Amino acid sequence: MSALAGIRVIELAHERCALAGKLLADMGADVIVIEPLAGAAARRYAPFAGDVPDPERSLHWWHYNTSKRGMALDWNVPQGREALLTLIAGGDLLLEAEDPGVLAAAGLGDDALTGAMPRLIHVSITPFGPDGPRASEQATDLTILASGGVTAVCGYDDHDLPPIRPMGDHGYAMGEHFAVQAALTALIFREAGGQGQKIDVSLNAAANVTTELSSYTWLVAQEQVQRQTGRHAGTNPSMPTQYRCKDGRYVNTGLPPRTAKQYTLMLEWFRQHGFDKDFPETVFLEMGTHHPVLDISRVGIDDEITAIFGAAREALAYASSQMTAYDFFESAQKANIPVGIIYSPDEAFEDPHYKHRGFQVEMDQPQLGRKVLYPGAPYALPASPWRLSRVAPMLGEHTDEVLAEAGIDVEELRRSGAILNSSA
Repeated sequence: MSALAGIRVIELAHERCALAGKLLADMGADVIVIEPLAGAAARRYAPFAGDVPDPERSLHWWHYNTSKRGMALDWNVPQGREALLTLIAGGDLLLEAEDPGVLAAAGLGDDALTGAMPRLIHVSITPFGPDGPRASEQATDLTILASGGVTAVCGYDDHDLPPIRPMGDHGYAMGEHFAVQAALTALIFREAGGQGQKIDVSLNAAANVTTELSSYTWLVAQEQVQRQTGRHAGTNPSMPTQYRCKDGRYVNTGLPPRTAKQYTLMLEWFRQHGFDKDFPETVFLEMGTHHPVLDISRVGIDDEITAIFGAAREALAYASSQMTAYDFFESAQKANIPVGIIYSPDEAFEDPHYKHRGFQVEMDQPQLGRKVLYPGAPYALPASPWRLSRVAPMLGEHTDEVLAEAGIDVEELRRSGAILNSSA
């Protein structure tokens, strides 16, 4: 049985909460995504399957709405609002990302939701929270990343180059992961005898606490970190980690060894490939095998530790220059040396390890009349499996079905104009 089987989520379609709904749906919750009658804005986001602009062929919509049922409802008209309230009352979670004040203006304020439904867990995701001096500001994923401090620490050693925005709506995703964690915690609390509650997630705050050590370095030490190419931002520059291999591709060499055991493994790997004969600093790798734990806080202070640590970094750089990127990656990993090849997203998707773990999931795609490969489970839970149960819904696909389950008069709603003339 799926982990969230029996849990019903009402999701008001919005790009800021779609991933949260997907994570809950793929874990077995019955997520009903409610779109306006014209369809969610995300249906018009490119790219489109076959490069055919069509709201039913948006890959963005397909990805973020797997395993959900979908209905189209105008909850700004009285009949639609009453239907929505009935659906929410029959659910466990309300997931929404409306701008502050929008729900209240439609007669769906806190008094009508958690104030009247003691078991309801209402998860609200907004850019800056529901109140405060920035509450009314408009935001995009890019501005969330910028104002949260993430963009400032992503980029290159050359600070004449502008910062880099991580792709894939990372700003939204950070907040949505916090939203899911909070929702699951609230569910456990409720099932342990507590009541429902309203959860307020600020995307800006979520981004700011997801800057690794950057925010805390400022809060504790009043020091600013600087962005670095392919490695953690820090107060002081660190040695490069990305190197170009013999075939022109790049690898990331991570952290060098820090224990005698790790230096022994690296030295054995180096000798296996014959690199020790031409690498002048092999002697420092041998010295590393005599340090149970290398105190890297002494790098730059203790000459011996500095030389040993630097030699390991240079050894990885040298080895990468002698091999193709994939050979370097595979060979070093087999020697228990943590390095990574720099893949494009499509290369990562086709990696044999991903395939072995069942990450590729084949789904019937009715719009194309054929099967399509989807990215699958990011984690394996054998006792309560994560799975894609259905492709994203077409506009209004399950409207009649969901309303009938809730005992709502479908034809009356249709006459009021609150739903489409017919389900998809």
